[in-house]
Amino acid sequence: MTARIIDGNAIAAQIKTEVKDEVTRLKARGVDPCLAAVLVGDVAASKVYVRNKRRSCEQVGMSSVLRTLPADVPEQELLQLIDELNNDSTVHGILVQLPLPDHIDETKVLQRMSPAKDVDGFHPINIGKLVIGFDTFRSCTPAGIQELLIRSGVDIAGKHVVILGRSNIVGKPMANILVQKHKHANATVTVCHSRTRDLPALARQGDILIAAMGQPEFVKAEMVAAGAIVVDVGINRVEDPASKKGYKLVGDVDFASVSKVASAITPVPGGVGPMTVAMLMVNTLKAARMSLAASST
Repeated sequence: MTARIIDGNAIAAQIKTEVKDEVTRLKARGVDPCLAAVLVGDVAASKVYVRNKRRSCEQVGMSSVLRTLPADVPEQELLQLIDELNNDSTVHGILVQLPLPDHIDETKVLQRMSPAKDVDGFHPINIGKLVIGFDTFRSCTPAGIQELLIRSGVDIAGKHVVILGRSNIVGKPMANILVQKHKHANATVTVCHSRTRDLPALARQGDILIAAMGQPEFVKAEMVAAGAIVVDVGINRVEDPASKKGYKLVGDVDFASVSKVASAITPVPGGVGPMTVAMLMVNTLKAARMSLAASST
């Protein structure tokens, strides 16, 4: 068996086209969707992520603004910037690029953000709505994974989904999205983590296996049921003397072996990553729509 490759780049491009069309319609009604990105410090990876997100805004016709602060910025100054963006009616979504410097309380920053502009879906109010099953901003990576499955023709209902990882960014919101009594959900979900006993045995039970542990090529073929659908969320740098850069990117799944067992699999890169950015565009569009609805009432 050779697994079908789930092309995240192609699906993300399809979503961006849909967003672009809706952005055009909103602009005709006088609303210019805008994402404000906040970058603290000079971390190369964070700069790349923000640049990619702003480029996506340009591709779909959205406006974006970038506010940069030095790594030693006082926490209160960052909070004041969040307040300023919260009160700026021309800004619909706010993205604070993580991680933040150690002296800044990340939780305090996320809670300071207006839930109506929390396009990353990290505010406790939006997380609470997600758990209950209310319409809200969903964390971009889990929402992107669900879209990958839907648009790849995977029927999630009734499937046993095994999630490896319990982070607030992927594992927990992913479980809450797929367990809901909603269309394209209704799954039976098991969440595994570093303290799970006999994790390989549980992983083998998954009709759909989602790997988000942050460990390079952790998932081997013997951990995957024959015919399972495997979604690899990980992105890890490992040394590669044969590469000009001296490293290569790999996921949390041993692609070479698992692709011979699974029926479908996401690659790294080109799988989940592009979907995360695409869903950020979807959430920013949603925030702009909400702003329009609020102004007309």
